[in-house]
Amino acid sequence: MSAEETDLLIIGAGMAGLTAGARAARDGLSVVIVEISEDVGGSARFAGYAWTAPSHHVMDEHNPHGDVSLKRTLVDRFAEGIAWIRSIGVEAEAAQRILSFGRGHRFDTNHYVDTCRRLILQGGGELLLNTDTEHLVAEHGVVVGARLRSADGTSREVRARSTLIATGGFQGDLGLRTAHVHPHADRMELRSNPHSRGGGYRLATQVGAATGHENAGFYGHLIPSGLSFADPSDFVDLSLYYSEHALLFNLDNERFVDETKGDHLTTMALLEQPESRGLLVADARVFRDWVLGSYVEGAVAVDKFALASKRGGRVGVAEDLDELAFLPEEWGYRGKAVRDGVEAFNERASAGLELRPGRELDRLPLDEAPYYVIETVPAITFPFHGLRVDDHARVLRGDGEPLGGLLAAGSDVGGLWHRAYAGGIAAALVFGLTAADTAMKAAATGDSR
Repeated sequence: MSAEETDLLIIGAGMAGLTAGARAARDGLSVVIVEISEDVGGSARFAGYAWTAPSHHVMDEHNPHGDVSLKRTLVDRFAEGIAWIRSIGVEAEAAQRILSFGRGHRFDTNHYVDTCRRLILQGGGELLLNTDTEHLVAEHGVVVGARLRSADGTSREVRARSTLIATGGFQGDLGLRTAHVHPHADRMELRSNPHSRGGGYRLATQVGAATGHENAGFYGHLIPSGLSFADPSDFVDLSLYYSEHALLFNLDNERFVDETKGDHLTTMALLEQPESRGLLVADARVFRDWVLGSYVEGAVAVDKFALASKRGGRVGVAEDLDELAFLPEEWGYRGKAVRDGVEAFNERASAGLELRPGRELDRLPLDEAPYYVIETVPAITFPFHGLRVDDHARVLRGDGEPLGGLLAAGSDVGGLWHRAYAGGIAAALVFGLTAADTAMKAAATGDSR
C-alpha cells in the first residue's frame, strides 16, 4: 500500500467538494479529491439556481431553529459565493426572486462543476473516480487522512493536513433515512443522485463526530403517486411545485397543512400523514396560472398534470365541484368529503373568514371549474440531519469542540436547516469555500486543530 501527503483531501466530488477543491487549488494548496462514482457533480448536475434568504431577518423568520452561526455564515458569504462562480468564468445571471422569500441566481451547474474539475487538475490536483474511502485515519484525536480503495482493489493511504467530508448526505440509504428522517422515510422516491448513501456520515461518526438534529426533516418535493423517476430530468418535471396554490387532502379527507408556505414544507408534512399520500386539488385558475406556468421566472414550463396522466399517475378532471364526489373508490378517499372540503374552504375564503389550516400567501377560493386532481406522495432530495460543524466548516465532537483535521460541507452538514429550507446549492457553495479557507489556514500555520 502506497502512502502520500496532501494539503487537502476531499471525499466527494459534488458541489461542495468541487468548490472547495477548485478554490484550494487556485490558492496553491495540493488537493486530492475522491469520488465513489464514475463522474463528478453529484446532484448539482440536476440543479440550476443558487439562492437563499436575502437577510438575517428573513432567514430567521423562515428557518428559526437552524444553527445561528451557520445561518449567519450562509447569508453573509452568499454574495462572495456568486462572485466566486463568476470569477472562474461561469455566468451567474442577475438576482431574481425564488419562492416567496428568497433571492438567487440562475447558472449552469454542469458548466460550473466541469470548470471546477478543470481548475483542480490544472492546479496539480488529483481526482480519483470509482474510489471508495474505507476509513479515516486518526492519530491522537486528529484526523490525518484516509485509507482509499480503487475499483481494482488497490489500497492507498493519503495523509492530509485537512480532510473534507462532502459526500452529499445519506438519502440513498434506507436505514439511515428511517433512523434519522422518519420511520416511513423508506417509502419515498429518491430525488437525488444514487451515490449519496451516508458514506461521509459513517466515516465521520466512526472517529467521534457529533450529529444532529433529530426530527430536523428533509428537503424534497411532492410528486405524483405510483410513478418512478425515469431519469434526472424528472426531478423537476414531476415535482408538483404548484401545490402552494392548490388544496391538499389526506386519507381522512381533510386539509392538514398551510400549503402556501411552500411545496418543500408540505412534502415533510405529507410524509407524516396516513400512508404518506394525499389528494392535490387545483381549479382552473391554479391550473392556468401555476400548473402551466414556470415555478421560477425564466424556467421552462412543463404541464405536470399532462405528464402525470401520460405516465399513468392517479389523475382526474372534474367538470364541476359536484363531480369531485365521484373519485374512484380504489383510491381510498371519500369523494363527497373532499368535495365538501373544497366547498367549505371556498365559502370561508370568499367571506374573508379564518381558514383552518391557515392560508398565509394565497387565500383566494378555488371556485373556477374544472378541477384537476392528482394523488401525490413525498420524494426526498437530502436530509437535514447530518454532521455538526462550526462556522469554519470544522466538524465538531460531542463536547462541541472541533474534531482536529476534519471538515464537512454540503448535504453532509446537519444543523443549518431544521424543518425549513433556503437553498442547498447555496449552502454547498458557501461552506465549500469556507472549508477551503480553513484548509488554507491549516496549511499555512501547520495547525489542524
